[in-house]
Order: sequence, then structure tokens, then C-alpha cells
Amino acid sequence: MPRGRRRINHDMGEDERQPSKRQRNNYSSATMNTTTTQNTSRRHIKAEDTFSHKRCLAWFREYTNPDEPDTLGPDGMEKFCEDIGVEPENVVMLVLAYKMGATQMGFFSQYEWLKGLTELECDSAAKMQLKLDYLKNILNDPNVFKSIYRYAYDFAKDSDQRSMDTATAKAMLQLLLGKHWPLYTQFAQFLDQSKYKVINKDQWCNILEFSRTINIDLTNYDIDGAWPVMLDEFVEWLRQQRTCTSTTILS
Repeated sequence: MPRGRRRINHDMGEDERQPSKRQRNNYSSATMNTTTTQNTSRRHIKAEDTFSHKRCLAWFREYTNPDEPDTLGPDGMEKFCEDIGVEPENVVMLVLAYKMGATQMGFFSQYEWLKGLTELECDSAAKMQLKLDYLKNILNDPNVFKSIYRYAYDFAKDSDQRSMDTATAKAMLQLLLGKHWPLYTQFAQFLDQSKYKVINKDQWCNILEFSRTINIDLTNYDIDGAWPVMLDEFVEWLRQQRTCTSTTILS
């Protein structure tokens, strides 16, 4: 008899430890609800992270006005720059315009906006800010830099002019070469004192090659090379300036 009672008590203890059917159902329901909530949250995050053409277009509309809904103009450009935390004169804006294939400085068409930002997968200011370092860093690729430099000529000059005025040229050269070309300051001074009022595209492209290949002391410059006359005159002017400076120091 005692053994029987112990066996009954043991069996009853096991039953007490087993969850009831109601408890099992409640647990399953709670687990399903938690899983559903997590899946919904993941879908929401994924949807926000994924590029949306509709969101990108709505973002563009924030910078246009009802009179010209398909064009982002100077006022909208200023607000756009504020939203992404970049000055309008920052070289990043030139790179972004290049990515869009923009044809006029200070303006983005709806087509250009969607083209560039679809490639960058940006449909908000927050996403654009995450791409700024990328846009700046691609300038470190010599071939990409050359393409952007050439693009800058047609982008910056007046659309109704064949050549770029020297004031605009100096500003663009400062933006693109000012930090990398030791002779930029002297070249800008040369332009100020020269007869040149405009720069044509051949001259523009050769300025880049000059900045990349000619030594600061000009010792490897070949006056009989295929350089434009403008650069021949710049070299002659700079040598005279240096000679005058040396003479002044010696005297």
C-alpha cells in the first residue's frame, strides 16, 4: 500500500507540471502574435530602405512650384542644399549634377532628378546625406575626374554661348583644381592680366592636362609642343614673373 500511494502521488505531480490545453493554446497564440509583429516590422524597415520611385518624385516636388512643376530652379536648389547639408558651391553638387546629366547650372529637370537619384537609390534627404562621401570620393578616380572636368565646361557656360567667360572659368577651376594644382593661383592672375575674355573647350581641356603633366618649375614644358597659345603665353608670363621676383630679391 505505501508503494501504491507513492506511485499515485508521483503521477499526480507529473500531471500538475504538464500545461493545460488552454495554456498551450494561449502560448501558441502569443508566439504567433509576436512573430507577426516582428515580420511586419521587418517589412516596414525593408520598405523604407528600398528605393521608391514614387517617394523620389514626391521629394522632387518639395522643391518645385506649381508654375513649373517639372523644373527645380535656383530657389528650390538652395532649399535642397540646405536639406542635405551642402553648400551650393561644394564640388559634390557638381558631381551630383554630372550623375543626373544636368544641362544647366542651378536647375534640375524632373527627368534629370529621377535619372540620377534612381542610380544612387536616393529618395530622401537622409539617404542623400549617406551618399555625399561616395560622390566626393569618385573624384579620386583620374578617369572619372577627367569626365567630370570636361562635363563642367558645358554645364557651367551660358547655353547660348560657345565659350566660357573667364570669370566662370576661374570659379570652376578653383572648384576642380584649386586644391590640387599648385599653379592655379598664378594662372588665375594671368587670366586677370591677359587679353582673354573667354576660354574655349580645347583650351579648357588642355589646362587639365597641363596641370597634370607640367612641373611647377616648368622645366618639362615644350614651347614647340601642341599646347594652345594661351598656355604658351602663361608659361612665358610666369617665367617673367619669377625672373622679376628673383631680381628684386637679389637687389
